[in-house]
Amino acid sequence: MQVAVSGGKGGTGKSTVATNLAVALHSLGTDIVMADLDVEAPNDHLLLGAELANEEPVNQFMPRFDYSKCTKCRKCAEVCEEHAIVTLKDGTPFLMPVLCSGCRACEIVCPVPGAILEGFRTIGHTYVTQTPYGFTLVTGKLREGEERSMPLVVVAKKKALEIQKKEGGMLLVDTAAGTGNTVSKAIEGSRLLIAVTEPTPLGIHDTELILKLGKLMKLETWVVVNRSDLGDVGKVAEIAEKYGAEIVAEIPYSENIVKSYVSGKPIVLENVPEAKIFRDLAERVTAFLGGGE
Repeated sequence: MQVAVSGGKGGTGKSTVATNLAVALHSLGTDIVMADLDVEAPNDHLLLGAELANEEPVNQFMPRFDYSKCTKCRKCAEVCEEHAIVTLKDGTPFLMPVLCSGCRACEIVCPVPGAILEGFRTIGHTYVTQTPYGFTLVTGKLREGEERSMPLVVVAKKKALEIQKKEGGMLLVDTAAGTGNTVSKAIEGSRLLIAVTEPTPLGIHDTELILKLGKLMKLETWVVVNRSDLGDVGKVAEIAEKYGAEIVAEIPYSENIVKSYVSGKPIVLENVPEAKIFRDLAERVTAFLGGGE
């Protein structure tokens, strides 16, 4: 079982919803593993008051040239779609590491065994953290300056799935903003997509993008409207209906939520009205996964 929390634009409160939902689900007795796959800006651990632990590097293939064996045939440069390999006038190849995607095409086409050697660079790290609330958080974190986040998303999600398989229960995925390939990879395999939005012009525009992605991937999709009292929820409802989605929760602007965000303590644990919104959402998710909807 996999549930994904996503949203077209950044800053809608996606991570707030995801972390509170995780705590609420676990309090209901649901065994979960959470995966923070927003690898460029992972912050679920901050909202859960947890320190990242068990760091492991994620390495990507990068060719090294043995110039004593290289015949300067230029085939490696010709096959490189990223133009990461350039050659001098005599055919001597050089690599621009930032452009290299690690596809190994150069290694495959090289006619001389050993002319291209195995190299790598570290593009980021994964972390496996035991949260204070009794469930495991898997986090992917891209190195500063790296441009390719997909390989890290793939590795972090694979690790989360392995832990889920061992521990049982469900996987709750928190994705990056937008609708790019890293988001589609993160939500791939989900039974349910929860799209978090806000009723602003930009939020409404990007809501349609994530709902379109959910429909394309044939996912059951729900909508959570954050800061619902600051805009046109009716417009969000129109777009949700267009894509066969449903608004399942409306979260008003709340100083209590802001304070919980700052303190790193999920509001679902507090004795405040806003906590019930997340508990109700968790109950609805549990019912859906159990066949109650």
